[in-house]
Amino acid sequence: MSNAAASPAPPAINPMALPDRIKFLIFGVMAFGQFMALIDIQIVASSLNEVRAGLSASADEISWVQTAYLMAELVMIPFAAFLAQSMSTRWLFALSAGLFTLASALCGLAWSIESMIAFRALQGFVGGAMVPTVFATGFAMFEGKQRAMIPAILGMVSVLAPTLGPTLGGWITDAFGWRWVFYINIVPGTLVCLLAIAFIKVDRANPSMLKRIDWVHLAAMAVFLGGLEYVLEEGPRNDWFEDSAIATGAWFAFVAFLLFLERSIRSPSPIVNLSPFRRPTFIFACVFNLVIGFGLYSATYLVPLFLGQVRGYNASEIGTTVFIAGVVQMLGVPIAAGLSQRVDPRIVITFGLSLFALGLWLFSYMTPEWGFAALFWPQAVRSFAIMLCIVPSVNLALTGFAGPELRYASGLFNLMRNLGGAIGIALVNTWLQDGARLHALRMSETLGSIGESAAVMVARLAARFSQTTPDPDRAILMAKATLGHVVGGEALTLAFNDVFRIMAWLFIAALVLVPFCRPAKQG
Repeated sequence: MSNAAASPAPPAINPMALPDRIKFLIFGVMAFGQFMALIDIQIVASSLNEVRAGLSASADEISWVQTAYLMAELVMIPFAAFLAQSMSTRWLFALSAGLFTLASALCGLAWSIESMIAFRALQGFVGGAMVPTVFATGFAMFEGKQRAMIPAILGMVSVLAPTLGPTLGGWITDAFGWRWVFYINIVPGTLVCLLAIAFIKVDRANPSMLKRIDWVHLAAMAVFLGGLEYVLEEGPRNDWFEDSAIATGAWFAFVAFLLFLERSIRSPSPIVNLSPFRRPTFIFACVFNLVIGFGLYSATYLVPLFLGQVRGYNASEIGTTVFIAGVVQMLGVPIAAGLSQRVDPRIVITFGLSLFALGLWLFSYMTPEWGFAALFWPQAVRSFAIMLCIVPSVNLALTGFAGPELRYASGLFNLMRNLGGAIGIALVNTWLQDGARLHALRMSETLGSIGESAAVMVARLAARFSQTTPDPDRAILMAKATLGHVVGGEALTLAFNDVFRIMAWLFIAALVLVPFCRPAKQG
């Protein structure tokens, strides 16, 4: 595979030689930029109804506010390594933060659903450059105990951002209106841009690379990743390949993937260098990250969904209930970082995957009455375990790489987590829908086989409703609707339990790969 960095390189800067205070400042600025990009994936989730009303959009159109962002971000993540080499990390990150801020302001000013979708795609594309860049820069600047904290801190950011996004978005929307979900980025985004220009001087640009961009490779990657994200986002809502648009998108994504691989191998200046995959340990670490992304984003998505659909919680109540997850994650950061310095990462990730599977298994005993107290320990176990999964997987993936190859490895590794999340949310939505229908059908059959008991229950409920409505027919209808609601809630809860159990088995299956990993020596 050809390396895009083969052109004459400018004089190198040694980022490890920077003063510690400058390195910490650079890392802090970049980590905050990453947090902004990641939290904006979900910050609109709890405000979509308000956005839909404000822009007079249909239910199908409003889903693209999320899909457009995810599709565009997924394309930029692996492309960022090429841009960091050609433009320098300093100007790529500053431009990414600046354009992200501009796109956020444009989203707030959107006058139609079409303009909102376009601006969200721009926001996701330019913001995606901040996600992998901070991993590569952190590993390039630090070593020893300081480097051990990098994956722990960035792992916490990666977990907290999607967790806090819907709650923060709901609070901002309730207090100031949905447009402020986007305006809130303007001040911090501008500050990140200015600080990036002033302090991020860790490498030099190589502008000659921009003259030799393989546009076919870039287009193939964009169609492949964008098409894949489209299929995964829209599939559960539209019966997958029964829908002609999804089937067409999947076909284009597959053809683009083949072309992407061909250009990765044969292009003299590829957009994405796949050379990190020559290391078996990197491959295993990427598989771990795919599974981690699956569990992280799916579990983060499922718990608020359960609380909203089954318990009927609002955004504030959901935020209060899932708050414990963020607290435990922060407590787990120093422990995970310390263990990564003293213990073989294979042992740490074995413990982390096992503990995460246990946390998911604890979720599989939910009832429709579960709230903060019942969800406390499942959330605590899962949240602590995720740090023990992320930290060793990052170390396994990026240790041993340097220079341009470190950037490419970081982009590919982060891409796997996002793909895992996209695949996970698509699958759990499908499993939930199918499972809820199946359990509802079985419950209906059971109620039908004991018709007298069901009839007695409807009669009792009708008698209770007759105290508030004089119409006996209306009371019976209300009684049947109530019984149907109870059956639906029970069926949906059982479907949630099934999904959590399947996810737990997935993490247990991932343990098979651990013995094959051989950590690279730090160079």
